[in-house]
Amino acid sequence: MDENPTTSKPSAAKPTKSKQEEKQQSSSSSASKKPVATKATTPKRTRNEDGYAIVEACGTQLWLKEHRYYDLDRLNEEVDKTVTLKNVLLVNDGATTSIGQPYVKGASVELKVMEHRRGPKLIVYKMRPKKKTRRKNGHRQELTRVMVQSISSGGKST
Repeated sequence: MDENPTTSKPSAAKPTKSKQEEKQQSSSSSASKKPVATKATTPKRTRNEDGYAIVEACGTQLWLKEHRYYDLDRLNEEVDKTVTLKNVLLVNDGATTSIGQPYVKGASVELKVMEHRRGPKLIVYKMRPKKKTRRKNGHRQELTRVMVQSISSGGKST
Protein backbone atom coordinates (compact mmCIF):
# COMPACT_ATOMS: atom_id res chain seq x y z
CA MET A 1 0.00 0.00 0.00
CA ASP A 2 1.29 3.33 -1.02
CA GLU A 3 0.47 6.15 1.26
CA ASN A 4 0.08 9.38 -0.53
CA PRO A 5 0.60 12.34 1.78
CA THR A 6 -1.97 14.37 -0.14
CA THR A 7 -4.75 11.81 0.26
CA SER A 8 -4.15 10.84 3.87
CA LYS A 9 -6.17 12.36 6.63
CA PRO A 10 -4.57 15.27 8.31
CA SER A 11 -3.66 14.62 11.88
CA ALA A 12 -5.41 16.68 14.52
CA ALA A 13 -2.65 19.13 15.35
CA LYS A 14 -2.95 21.34 18.39
CA PRO A 15 -2.91 25.07 17.67
CA THR A 16 0.33 26.60 18.90
CA LYS A 17 0.29 29.50 21.30
CA SER A 18 2.78 32.28 21.15
CA LYS A 19 4.95 33.02 24.14
CA GLN A 20 3.15 36.31 24.69
CA GLU A 21 -0.23 34.61 24.95
CA GLU A 22 1.15 32.09 27.45
CA LYS A 23 2.60 34.89 29.60
CA GLN A 24 -0.69 36.79 29.54
CA GLN A 25 -2.65 33.71 30.57
CA SER A 26 -0.23 32.84 33.36
CA SER A 27 -0.15 36.41 34.66
CA SER A 28 -3.94 36.76 34.54
CA SER A 29 -4.46 33.50 36.40
CA SER A 30 -1.89 34.41 39.08
CA ALA A 31 -3.31 37.92 39.39
CA SER A 32 -6.77 36.58 40.05
CA LYS A 33 -5.49 34.48 42.96
CA LYS A 34 -3.78 37.36 44.79
CA PRO A 35 -5.88 39.88 46.70
CA VAL A 36 -5.67 43.35 45.25
CA ALA A 37 -4.42 46.00 47.66
CA THR A 38 -6.22 49.30 47.47
CA LYS A 39 -4.62 52.63 48.26
CA ALA A 40 -6.24 55.01 50.67
CA THR A 41 -7.33 57.90 48.53
CA THR A 42 -6.75 61.39 49.76
CA PRO A 43 -8.69 64.29 48.32
CA LYS A 44 -6.67 66.18 45.76
CA ARG A 45 -6.01 69.81 46.55
CA THR A 46 -6.92 72.09 43.75
CA ARG A 47 -5.34 75.40 43.00
CA ASN A 48 -8.51 77.25 44.03
CA GLU A 49 -8.57 76.06 47.66
CA ASP A 50 -5.89 78.57 48.61
CA GLY A 51 -6.39 82.24 47.99
CA TYR A 52 -4.32 83.86 45.28
CA ALA A 53 -4.09 87.11 43.40
CA ILE A 54 -2.75 88.24 40.05
CA VAL A 55 -1.09 91.64 40.40
CA GLU A 56 0.75 94.06 38.19
CA ALA A 57 4.16 95.00 39.57
CA CYS A 58 7.47 96.08 38.03
CA GLY A 59 6.00 95.95 34.52
CA THR A 60 4.97 92.29 34.81
CA GLN A 61 1.93 90.35 35.95
CA LEU A 62 2.56 87.98 38.85
CA TRP A 63 0.52 85.13 40.35
CA LEU A 64 0.91 85.54 44.13
CA LYS A 65 -0.08 83.23 46.98
CA GLU A 66 0.08 83.97 50.68
CA HIS A 67 3.14 83.00 52.75
CA ARG A 68 5.37 82.47 49.71
CA TYR A 69 8.31 84.54 48.61
CA TYR A 70 8.93 86.01 45.18
CA ASP A 71 11.75 87.88 43.47
CA LEU A 72 10.71 91.21 41.94
CA ASP A 73 12.76 93.87 40.21
CA ARG A 74 14.53 96.12 42.71
CA LEU A 75 12.13 98.08 44.93
CA ASN A 76 13.23 101.28 46.69
CA GLU A 77 12.27 100.04 50.16
CA GLU A 78 14.33 99.03 53.17
CA VAL A 79 14.52 95.48 54.50
CA ASP A 80 11.64 94.48 56.85
CA LYS A 81 9.39 97.27 55.51
CA THR A 82 5.89 96.54 54.19
CA VAL A 83 4.87 97.37 50.62
CA THR A 84 1.24 97.49 49.48
CA LEU A 85 0.35 96.74 45.85
CA LYS A 86 -2.93 98.28 44.67
CA ASN A 87 -2.79 97.14 41.02
CA VAL A 88 -4.64 93.86 41.58
CA LEU A 89 -6.06 92.33 38.40
CA LEU A 90 -7.72 89.24 39.92
CA VAL A 91 -8.44 87.97 43.44
CA ASN A 92 -9.54 84.45 44.38
CA ASP A 93 -10.29 83.79 48.06
CA GLY A 94 -11.01 80.08 47.62
CA ALA A 95 -14.75 80.44 47.08
CA THR A 96 -15.23 83.44 44.81
CA THR A 97 -13.18 85.08 42.10
CA SER A 98 -13.17 88.84 41.47
CA ILE A 99 -11.90 90.09 38.14
CA GLY A 100 -11.08 93.77 37.73
CA GLN A 101 -11.70 96.06 34.79
CA PRO A 102 -8.72 96.70 34.74
CA TYR A 103 -8.18 96.56 38.54
CA VAL A 104 -10.26 95.15 41.40
CA LYS A 105 -11.64 98.02 43.51
CA GLY A 106 -10.46 98.01 47.10
CA ALA A 107 -8.18 94.98 46.62
CA SER A 108 -4.57 95.06 47.78
CA VAL A 109 -1.65 92.76 48.45
CA GLU A 110 0.78 93.36 51.33
CA LEU A 111 4.39 92.36 50.79
CA LYS A 112 7.24 92.30 53.31
CA VAL A 113 10.71 93.06 51.93
CA MET A 114 13.00 90.20 52.99
CA GLU A 115 16.27 91.12 51.24
CA HIS A 116 17.86 92.80 48.26
CA ARG A 117 19.83 90.45 46.04
CA ARG A 118 21.16 89.97 42.56
CA GLY A 119 19.98 87.44 40.00
CA PRO A 120 22.15 84.90 38.18
CA LYS A 121 24.87 86.15 35.89
CA LEU A 122 23.98 86.28 32.22
CA ILE A 123 26.65 86.41 29.54
CA VAL A 124 26.02 88.69 26.56
CA TYR A 125 28.34 87.72 23.70
CA LYS A 126 28.24 89.56 20.40
CA MET A 127 30.34 88.57 17.43
CA ARG A 128 30.51 89.67 13.81
CA PRO A 129 31.73 86.88 11.60
CA LYS A 130 34.71 87.56 9.30
CA LYS A 131 35.32 90.96 10.94
CA LYS A 132 37.34 89.92 14.04
CA THR A 133 34.85 91.80 16.22
CA ARG A 134 33.89 90.23 19.53
CA ARG A 135 32.32 91.74 22.63
CA LYS A 136 31.57 89.88 25.88
CA ASN A 137 29.58 91.48 28.70
CA GLY A 138 28.05 90.12 31.88
CA HIS A 139 24.78 91.22 33.48
CA ARG A 140 23.18 90.56 36.87
CA GLN A 141 19.68 91.85 37.52
CA GLU A 142 19.04 93.73 40.77
CA LEU A 143 16.18 91.95 42.62
CA THR A 144 14.16 92.32 45.80
CA ARG A 145 12.90 89.19 47.56
CA VAL A 146 9.46 89.75 49.10
CA MET A 147 7.11 87.61 51.19
CA VAL A 148 3.35 87.88 50.63
CA GLN A 149 1.81 88.79 54.00
CA SER A 150 -1.87 89.09 53.07
CA ILE A 151 -4.24 89.35 50.13
CA SER A 152 -7.34 91.46 50.69
CA SER A 153 -10.25 91.92 48.31
CA GLY A 154 -12.35 94.98 49.08
CA GLY A 155 -11.92 94.93 52.87
CA LYS A 156 -12.04 91.13 53.16
CA SER A 157 -8.65 89.58 53.95
CA THR A 158 -7.67 86.01 53.10
